[in-house]
This record gives sequence, structure tokens and C-alpha cells, in this order.
Amino acid sequence: MASKTATPTETRTKTRFEYWQAGLLGGVGGGLVFGVLMTMTMQPIIEMAIPGMYGLGPSLAVGWAIHMFHSVVLGVGFAILIRTTGFEERLGSNFTIAAAGLAYGVVLWLVLASFVMPAWVGVMTEMTPPVPDWSGQSLMGHAVYGVILGLLYALLAR
Repeated sequence: MASKTATPTETRTKTRFEYWQAGLLGGVGGGLVFGVLMTMTMQPIIEMAIPGMYGLGPSLAVGWAIHMFHSVVLGVGFAILIRTTGFEERLGSNFTIAAAGLAYGVVLWLVLASFVMPAWVGVMTEMTPPVPDWSGQSLMGHAVYGVILGLLYALLAR
């Protein structure tokens, strides 16, 4: 005697990106907003310090390109971190994932912007930024980057 078994199917009305793609796009979105803030309030950083890290002369366009590259790499890093640690499922809501993005942005500021970048710039250029460099404007930019990264990740990957 034959029997029929209902098989549930999932129906989506929106495109879901792979987690790394959502991190990449979140990094682009956060990087664009942070880049605009940096250009408006800390132009020497994006124009001279960021290109100088790579031995390049002052250039706003080159600074933007490197900044966006960093934003994408760090966005994919966030996606890998949140997915492989299980935080994505434990956090649940879009709001809490955006809050995790905020925390990620603050950690990036604390480690990379406050210690790594000024030390790197000091080695590669004639500039002598303080190490650590506790810039409130930089903290705000990294926090905004993280929130946008987390929110876009949540909206695109889930």
C-alpha cells in the first residue's frame, strides 16, 4: 500500500546572500559611510596616512581605494566570525546583530586604528602619530562602520 508524505518546502520572497557575500556588501556599505565621514572630518588620514602605510604618496583616490579594500576584508572577516562562532543564531534579531557589528567596529578601532595603524604609519612615513592614538572621531567612524556592517549583514544573510 502506497503512502504519501508531505515534504515541507521553504518559500523566500527575497534574495538571500551567502554569509561571506553579505559581509562583503556590509563592508562596502559601512566603508562608504565611514569614508565620507573620514573625508569630511579627518581628510589627512584618508589622503596621506592610509596611502603612506603602503609607501605611497598623498592621494585622496588611493586612500579611498585602500580604505574600501580594508572595509571589504574586515566585513568578510565579520561574516566569518559571526557565522563560525555561532553568534549569528544566538543573537537572533537584526538589532542584536547590528549591536554585534557595533562591538566589532569598536574592537577594530581599539586594536587596528589605535595601535596598529599609527605604528605602521610611523614606520612607513615621516609622520609621527601617537601610539596609541585615541581619536574620538576615529572611534565614531569605526562604530558607524560596524553598525552598518552588522545591519546589512543581518538583512542580506538571513
